[in-house]
Amino acid sequence: MESTIPDPCPGTDDIHREARPAPDRADRAVRVEAHGIDHIPDRERHGHPRQLFSVWAAANVNYLSLVIGGALVLMGLTLWQALAVIVVGNLFWLLTGVLSVSGPAAGAPSEVITRALYGVRGNRVNNAVVGWMISVSYFALNLAAAATAAFSLVEMAGITADTGVKTVVVVAVAALTLAIGVYGHGMIMKLYLPITLVLAAAFAVVAFGVLTHADFAYTPAEPLTGTGLWAVLLAGVTLVGAGPLSYTTSADFSRYLPRTTSAKAIVGWTALGGFLPSVAVCSLGALAATTVDMTDPQAGLQPILPGWFHPVFLLALVLGTIAINALTAYSAGLALQAVGIRIRRSLSVVADGVAAVSLTLYGLLVSDFLDTVNNVLQLTVVLLGPATAVYATDIVLRRNRYDGPALMDETPASPFWYTAGVSPAGALALTGGVTAAALCVNTLYTGPVAGALGGIDLSLPVGMAVAACLYALLQRTDTPARRAGHPSKP
Repeated sequence: MESTIPDPCPGTDDIHREARPAPDRADRAVRVEAHGIDHIPDRERHGHPRQLFSVWAAANVNYLSLVIGGALVLMGLTLWQALAVIVVGNLFWLLTGVLSVSGPAAGAPSEVITRALYGVRGNRVNNAVVGWMISVSYFALNLAAAATAAFSLVEMAGITADTGVKTVVVVAVAALTLAIGVYGHGMIMKLYLPITLVLAAAFAVVAFGVLTHADFAYTPAEPLTGTGLWAVLLAGVTLVGAGPLSYTTSADFSRYLPRTTSAKAIVGWTALGGFLPSVAVCSLGALAATTVDMTDPQAGLQPILPGWFHPVFLLALVLGTIAINALTAYSAGLALQAVGIRIRRSLSVVADGVAAVSLTLYGLLVSDFLDTVNNVLQLTVVLLGPATAVYATDIVLRRNRYDGPALMDETPASPFWYTAGVSPAGALALTGGVTAAALCVNTLYTGPVAGALGGIDLSLPVGMAVAACLYALLQRTDTPARRAGHPSKP
């Protein structure tokens, strides 16, 4: 059996290892994680699903959420319309939770589990685009957000933030982020509870300042109505929903849990960990936009926060963004391995960081940051929505039964080789969903469906519905796939 496993552990044969004394955990916080995309044997599984709450909570108390919340009001929504959009958009965290249940079932990361969806070769293309490219793009967006806060700290120290200084700051923040990603799963599990507590305390002070100044009766001078209102509401849901939908890799952080861990607990702790802080921070951004200018959240919030707290607030923004980006870098590293590049996981994380830093410097020094955020987040759901739908549908059809060791087999003998290494069902469903979404999009360009509807962007619901329906239909009618471990097989 040949497999792309760049991080081999001594005695990787599960049968032989079961007969040996248990070694130290391969993902201890004090050392670089030994496992990459290889299978995690049952004897190395540990932990409790409640640990997932702090992982996702720490990652969602961040600057980008403030930006998005403020952007909803800047787009012309009333306060209560913006808050409703924030709640609805964050309901997609339920899907993030659903995808995470496949980790303990397979003992493998999402980047490998999706071989069951797309085939061994088809999954390499999926990981190159949906996995690596989009992860690096999000890394860059979040790194840019952290860097803008760090620039302000540098200015407060009396140093002019010219191009050279900005470059140094971006590289320094990226280095801190990558250090967590390189150490891997154990370090993430160790650090994220204290990070969550620190960020919660900092944002409690922000909440006090915002709530005492917010205009709860806020409406724009010219309220939106009719088609214009619906267009902005749906664009807002897409903007908010892009966050949870970007974590099609949530199984990466649950795969060390014991196989017998409750699926409901995994879904619940993951979804709550993402939903609660994201709703809270996005809402703070929207509330603040009713009284200050949130086109520049740092400068806008400064008058309503205690003077002594401003540098603390900036440090909290940097810390929160490091937390979310460490997860992104970690998954991007696994995606690079799953593409077929034989490189150690730790080195793949560094490679992702180099690419992200380059994109970040472009986003900060060349283009408008807020426009970049809006365009990228809305456009990526054209891919992320259908990809999430196909993955979730497979989990349901397969009843979350994944053969982890079989997923490691990348030869034509693999049960997930399908047709020339590609699953027709997965490939056609994803292509159909992305095509349908692209016809409905209204962001960098206006698709024909959006144009006919007066600018209403239905790319998210349409793309997901088409992908899910196509996948379910094609899987149930694909006889060769059924012989090779079809999801409906009892």
